[in-house]
Order: sequence, then structure tokens, then C-alpha cells
Amino acid sequence: MKKEEAKAEENEFKTEKTGEAVSETRASEENANNEIKELLEEETEQAVETGKAEEEARVPSPKKKEAQGEEIVEERIYTIPLVKALARPPKKRAPRAMQLIKEFITRHMKLEMSIDAEEEKEELPRLIISNEVNERIWSRGIEKPPRKIRVRAAKDKDGNVTLYLAEGE
Repeated sequence: MKKEEAKAEENEFKTEKTGEAVSETRASEENANNEIKELLEEETEQAVETGKAEEEARVPSPKKKEAQGEEIVEERIYTIPLVKALARPPKKRAPRAMQLIKEFITRHMKLEMSIDAEEEKEELPRLIISNEVNERIWSRGIEKPPRKIRVRAAKDKDGNVTLYLAEGE
């Protein structure tokens, strides 16, 4: 009996201590939560202020740049056959497909690559192939490029031609 009473007293003493500890931890948690809320509010205020400056400093993406700064003179959609690339050895097919794309666009968009004495001073028009097109050609590896590819060719006022995947591809 005395042992049971001693155990009961110990349990009561423990619950009193844990009750005090629980109330202390609750109070400290509330303080921590309030501090966190205040810090978050300060950070959001700073983010709003700096966000405006960051938006102004951002560099536009290629599509936005195309729409804003570069004037597109001519834009066409082509389906380029790449079957001739399959006549090459397997380890040279994807590079050959890229060569075929460059030749096709140079021919069809009338991209002049000849150098005259007068043109040496000026910048030559460039053919820019987007990463989307490059990744599509190499998506199945070097040995198995696609048999054809649909691209959108955009020519700007400087004569530079940029290739993009056609919409929906």
C-alpha cells in the first residue's frame, strides 16, 4: 500500500512538473511564432520594394526580345526533310541532320553567306538555331534523328534568321 501511494505521489509530482513545462513551452512557441510572423512581414515588404527594381533589371527572354526589340520582317513555317541524314554512318546522323537544316534554311530564306569587299565591313546575317530545335534533333541520340522536322523561321530586319520549333510540336 505504501508503495502504491508513493508511486501515485510521484506521478502527481511528474504531472505538475510536465504541466508547468508544457505551459512554458506553449508560451515560448507563441513568442517564436510571433517573431516569425514579424520577420515574414518584413521580408515581404522588402521583397515588394526590391521586386520592382528586379523587374526593371531583368533581361528579356528570347521570345519577348523577338516581340519587343527585333522587328520580324519575314516569318515562315517549313517542314524540313532529314531522310538524307540516314544515308550516313550511324554515329554521324544527328550532325548531318543539323547540316541539312542549315543548308535548307540558308537556301529557302535567301540567307546570303558570300563575302564581298563591301560586306566585310558589315556584320554578316546569321542563322540562329534555338535549343528546342537542337534538342528535338538529338532527343533520340546521335544514331536516330527524326525523319522530318517542322520549324518556324523568323527573319529580322538585320537579315538574321532564327529557327524555332513550329507551334504544337
